[in-house]
Amino acid sequence: MGVRRYELNEAQWSRIAPLLPGKVGDPGRSGVDNRLFVNGVLWVLRSGAYWRHLPERYGKWKSVYARFSRWAKAGVWEKVFAELIKDRDNQYLMLDTTLVRVHQQAACGKGGPRSQAPGRSRGGLTTKVHMICDSLGRPLRFRLTAGQRHDNLAAKDLLDGFEAQAVLADRAYDNNDLRQTIAGMGAEAVIPSTRSRKRPIPYDAAVYKLRNRIERCFNKLKHFRRFATRYDRRANLYLAFIHLAAIDLWLR
Repeated sequence: MGVRRYELNEAQWSRIAPLLPGKVGDPGRSGVDNRLFVNGVLWVLRSGAYWRHLPERYGKWKSVYARFSRWAKAGVWEKVFAELIKDRDNQYLMLDTTLVRVHQQAACGKGGPRSQAPGRSRGGLTTKVHMICDSLGRPLRFRLTAGQRHDNLAAKDLLDGFEAQAVLADRAYDNNDLRQTIAGMGAEAVIPSTRSRKRPIPYDAAVYKLRNRIERCFNKLKHFRRFATRYDRRANLYLAFIHLAAIDLWLR
């Protein structure tokens, strides 16, 4: 039987299988169904469906959800993602953000929405996803904030530890503090000046055109319906889905 819709093919699975817990030799019970489990989570990520609508071929939905939650809490998805991005292209780094609508089911629950990164913006209840990409437009790191927070707030954290010849971003990132951070990396800031600057700072307009790659990356990520709409109240679960979507892009 061929690969079903949303599932990983043999080559893709072989790249991440050694990075997952439950391998032979790992402490605890062996995850003989790791591939089935990951494909089940990918089905939820892609379709945006409720967990209880998970097809029976992937097992009991409560068990799959519980395991996904455990892996999210343990940072498994982030660790797999961190291994894949070691093959990144460091010539340029690109910064951008996108607003994601928070579904009503993610805006309620025990403890309320505090510290789970929802906020009020023009689009209603939203979460802002901050992202940095490499030269090829592949995601490298994510941060979540409330939707009304400024794009700049996560920029320095996103850049921390990376190297590049230049950092590309739109004029929303034009501030002296960030420019100093980029200069401290030994990189060029390819950022248009805001209209409020009395003396605009020159930038490489030809290189700046490459910034559309991060915009295209966000478009690809939004094909995953659980990225495009936030259904998870807990920020760590939503971030786990984001990393799994990014893993899928890196496996293509």
